Amino acid sequence: MKALTWHGSGDIRCEEVDDPIIQHDRDAIIRVTSCAICGSDLHLYGGFVPGMHSGDVMGHETMGEVVEVGRGNSKLKVGDRVVVPFTISCGECRQCKWGQFSLCERSNPNGAMQAKQVGYPTAGLFGYSELYGRFPGGQAQYLRVPYADVGPIKVPDGLSDEQVLFLSDIFPTGYMAAENCDIKQGQTVAVFGCGPVGLFAIKSAFLLGAERVIGIDTVPERLALAQQSGAETLDYTDEDLQQQILEMTGGKGPDAVIEAVGMESHGAGGIMETMQTKITSTERPYALSQAIMACRPGGVVSLPGVFVGPAVPAPLGAFVGKGLTLKTGQTHVQRYLQPLMDLIEQGKIDPSFIITHRIGIEEGPDAYKTFRDKEDGCVKVVIRPNG
Repeated sequence: MKALTWHGSGDIRCEEVDDPIIQHDRDAIIRVTSCAICGSDLHLYGGFVPGMHSGDVMGHETMGEVVEVGRGNSKLKVGDRVVVPFTISCGECRQCKWGQFSLCERSNPNGAMQAKQVGYPTAGLFGYSELYGRFPGGQAQYLRVPYADVGPIKVPDGLSDEQVLFLSDIFPTGYMAAENCDIKQGQTVAVFGCGPVGLFAIKSAFLLGAERVIGIDTVPERLALAQQSGAETLDYTDEDLQQQILEMTGGKGPDAVIEAVGMESHGAGGIMETMQTKITSTERPYALSQAIMACRPGGVVSLPGVFVGPAVPAPLGAFVGKGLTLKTGQTHVQRYLQPLMDLIEQGKIDPSFIITHRIGIEEGPDAYKTFRDKEDGCVKVVIRPNG
C-alpha cells in the first residue's frame, strides 16, 4: 500500500509499505477514505520529537471503512464507516474506566520506556514516535486499529467524511480545551493560536456559554476564520498585545485563556520572547508565557498545545502570584465522540469549515511543506489515500 513515511527532519515521502494485518483479536483493519495533516505532525516533520525511525508511517487523524475484524471484536463489522481516535485505549484499565482514555495504562507497548521520562505510562498514539508505541499512522491506504472495540465510532448515514473526520483529534481537542476553562455564562475567553485546534476551541467556547472570544494569531487566513467563527481578533506580533487585551476587556482581562500553540510557538514580538531558536534541553513556550500574562487573576489557563522536552520555562512567579489554575492533557477522545457527533448531526457545527486543501496521497510530501510554511492560504489539508 502507499503511505506517507518519515525519513528525517523535513523529509516526508510517499512510498510503498507492507499492508497491515490483524495482530490481535480485538484489532480491525480499515481502508482509509480520509485522513489529515495535524499541527502536531509538523513537530515530527521538523525533527523536534525524539524516537522517530526512518520509514515510520505518519498520521493520526483518520477514518475509513472496516475491511477486516479480529475474532474477539464484536463491535464492528466489515463495511462499517468509522472515525478512529488518535488515542489508543484498552477500555478496561482504571484510567479508561475513569474516562481518561489518553492515560490508558495498557495500550502503549513502550510504556516502561515512557515511564522513565514521565513517571508512568500513558496511551499509545498512532504515528507518533517510539515513546508512544511506534504504531503505524493513518496517512496511508490502510490502517490497523488496535483495541478497535473501544476506539472507533460508527458514522451515521448522511454525514460526509469531511463533516466527521476531525472527531479523530482536533474537534475533541478544541472542545476539551474549552471545557477545561470551566466557562460560565457571559465570560470572556482568549485563544492563543487560531490554527485548527484553536478554531475549534473558539467554536466550542461559544457552545459552552462564552459571551466573547478573543482569537490571537498573525496568519491572515486563520484570523479570518476566527472572525467568521464569532471571535474578535488580535495580532500576536503587536508589541502592545497585553495592553490591547486589557483595553478590549475594560481592564479586567479574559476569564480563561486557551494556549493552542505549544512548542511550535516562535513568539516574534511577544511579551516574553527569548533568543532560543532550537529545542535543546528547553522548549519555546512563548505563547504559554503570554497566556499566563493575559489571564486575569484567579482565572484558568487551558493548555492543549503539544510540548515534548524535559524542561519548559514559564513565568511561574506570575502564575502563582495571580492564583491561576492550569488544566492540560492529551485529549480523552473517546469521551467526546458521541456528544460531538450529536452536535454535528443536529447541525450545530460543521467541522469542514476549516478545510482549505484536498489532495491525493502522492501530493502529501509537498503538502507538509505548504502547511508548515503557511503558504497558499493553507489552514487544513485533507488527504484521500485511495482516490
